[in-house]
Amino acid sequence: MGLGNWAVLDAIVVVAYFVVVLAIGVWAGRGERDATDYFLAGRALPWYLIGFSFFASNMSGASFVGLIGASYSHGLVVFHYEWTAALVLIVFAVFILPVFLRAKLFTVPEYLEARFDRRARYAYSGFTILTLLFIDMAGALYAGGIVIGTLFPEIGLWPASAFLALLAGLYTLIGGLRAVVITDALQAVLILFGSALILFFGLEAAGGWDAVVNRLEPQQTELYRPADDAFLPWPGIVGVLLLGFYYWALNQYFVQRALAARSLNEGRKGALFGGLLKLPNVFFMVIPGMIALALYPDLESPDQAFPTLAFELLPIGLRGLVLTALIAAIMSSLDSAMNASASLLTMDFVRSQRPETSGRQLLLIGRIFTGLLMIIAALYAPVIAEFGSLFAYFQSTLAYLVPPIVAVYFGGLFVRRLPPGAGFPALMSGLALGAVFYLCKEVTGIWAGLGLPHIHFTYMAIALFAATAALLVIFSVTSAPAPTPNEAVFRRSDMTEGVVAGSPLRDYRVQAVVLFLLMIGVIAAFW
Repeated sequence: MGLGNWAVLDAIVVVAYFVVVLAIGVWAGRGERDATDYFLAGRALPWYLIGFSFFASNMSGASFVGLIGASYSHGLVVFHYEWTAALVLIVFAVFILPVFLRAKLFTVPEYLEARFDRRARYAYSGFTILTLLFIDMAGALYAGGIVIGTLFPEIGLWPASAFLALLAGLYTLIGGLRAVVITDALQAVLILFGSALILFFGLEAAGGWDAVVNRLEPQQTELYRPADDAFLPWPGIVGVLLLGFYYWALNQYFVQRALAARSLNEGRKGALFGGLLKLPNVFFMVIPGMIALALYPDLESPDQAFPTLAFELLPIGLRGLVLTALIAAIMSSLDSAMNASASLLTMDFVRSQRPETSGRQLLLIGRIFTGLLMIIAALYAPVIAEFGSLFAYFQSTLAYLVPPIVAVYFGGLFVRRLPPGAGFPALMSGLALGAVFYLCKEVTGIWAGLGLPHIHFTYMAIALFAATAALLVIFSVTSAPAPTPNEAVFRRSDMTEGVVAGSPLRDYRVQAVVLFLLMIGVIAAFW
């Protein structure tokens, strides 16, 4: 598989896509005057762009390459990582987004200063920048390197990653969040169309779904696994939900487009639309991995499953289109992570320390940060090859670090009596505990060396969430009492805020219920 098998028509399709996204970046950046334009698209995004951007930003290294690779290795059980996103986005739209928009946040960590203190904001912002840089951005670049390396073995991983970093960095640097969400909408359409093609040609090559099932081990077609399963035990789904709350509802990477909504109602509809788009991924992401296992059981790496399907099954032209969709998915994740990281650096650290900095100066600083992040991520991306697979890299890292963050945010949002002084010490203690467990168990092997029992990472996530919740209680007792900012806590009246009168179908609460029922229906269909 290499240059000799790469058709001119396929190459033309890919190059044409690159030209289009660069043109969009230049066009979107024309009217940007300040940081609000660059980081929040002027707070004027409609619901459909928000929803498409939620979906496309997620469909990257951890999905097209990593998720399909995980289903190649483990089967249908991987779908739990998809349907839980719909449930999380329902909770986000109903309970969390109204608080964030009322506070007029630029960044998600900014909430911690409004609810607790500036120390908590700085700590979480710094943590988010590191995870965006070394997990999301580097992971996307690594995924792109895997794809390009599958097509062109003579090109090394680092040159391929550097090229994608340069391309995504250019249109993100020029166009800001507006360029990101517009290109994400285009990429989402390509992703859905390309995935449908892969599913169709894959099932045809395998002889239908029944033929795929007959070639697989029984456990690979099971949605629920025993409580001691090595990949995902059924009680561990609670841990998956905790990871989902960080990923979808408390991460600048995604929440930034909801903060840029033109209204609360548009933001809610966009989040619910993003959740709706996640449900068909059982067909577009999970089943293709199982098809790849049935057709190509001897791949060197699970992460090669999707590019192999695309290259081996599709005719010339369509192959280029689907591989363009894959590259588009990778770039949509990359551009979102770049813009989110730059916004955190600029707004949480520069503006908070120098509030007199003008909007135009913040715009320039944000673009400089985007360029620097692009370079660092490209240099680090090849290191991920040491982790075995993208999915393992993402999950094994986040499970130890994000549950304390979710616990502190939930305490701040929903426990009105929680004193502001409890947030920072609980957050730092929880993160330190998670880091120690991660180093002992996943990095150094000290955990096993001491004869301690193996604990699945999803169980560890639940334990760390509970431990941080307990720390919040302890620090609440020891903290000096202080008034809780009313604007930073969920209020019952938020349920009716921004509700559109008229047809019930325009009511976000009805839309949330419909999405929940659809989610239950899809789960039941594969039970």
